[in-house]
Amino acid sequence: MASDLPMASDRLVETLSASLRPIRRRSVARDVGILAAIGVAEIALLLLTGRMRPDLMRVMMLPFFWWKLGTMAAVAAIGFVTALRSFDPTHSPRPGLRYSGVAIGVALAIGWLLDATHRSGQPLIARLQWHNGIACMIAMGLLSLPMIAGLAWLMRRNAPTDRSGTALAAGVAGAAWGAFAFTFACPHDDPLYVAIWYFAGCAVVAVGGRWLLAPVARW
Repeated sequence: MASDLPMASDRLVETLSASLRPIRRRSVARDVGILAAIGVAEIALLLLTGRMRPDLMRVMMLPFFWWKLGTMAAVAAIGFVTALRSFDPTHSPRPGLRYSGVAIGVALAIGWLLDATHRSGQPLIARLQWHNGIACMIAMGLLSLPMIAGLAWLMRRNAPTDRSGTALAAGVAGAAWGAFAFTFACPHDDPLYVAIWYFAGCAVVAVGGRWLLAPVARW
C-alpha cells in the first residue's frame, strides 16, 4: 500500500502539469517599446488632426512653455520607470512614488518663481479661467486613457506584488503622459493656470488609475 504512494504522487504531478503552457520570459525592452509605440501614435494623431497650437514655434522661445513641458515629462518619466520596475515582484514602487512627489514639489516651486518674476497683473479669476480649465482636465484625461490601458495590459501580464502602489504609479505615469501630450495643443501657459488645472487633472487620473488598476494585477 505504501509503495503505491510515490506512483500516485507522480500521476498527480503529471496530471497537474499536463495543462501548463510555457510562459514567455519578460522583456523590459519589449514593454518599453509597447509604451513608446502608444506615445508616438498619440503625438502623430495630434499632428494629423491639426490639434497642435498654432503659435507653437513662438511659445517655444518662452520659459513658461518649457517649464510646463519639462514638468510633465519629468513626472511621466519617473512614473513609467517606477511602474515598469514594480512589475517585477522583487521591486517596490514606493521609492519611485516618493520621487514623483519630490519632482512635483520642485516643479511647483519653479513655477512660483516664474510667476513671481513675470506677473501679468490680471485678477485671479481671469487667470484661472475655470471653464477652459475644466476642458483641459477632460482633454488630458482622454489623452491619458491609451497609455493607462497599455500599462494595465503590461501589469496584468507581469507579477507586481504591491498592487496598490503599482496601480498608483501607472496612474501617475498615464496622467502625466496625457498632460505632456496635451501641452502641445493647450494655449495656456500661465503658471497659476497650469499649477491648478494640470495638477488637478493629473491627480484625478492618478487616483482613478489607482482604484481601477489595482484589481487588474495578478497577485
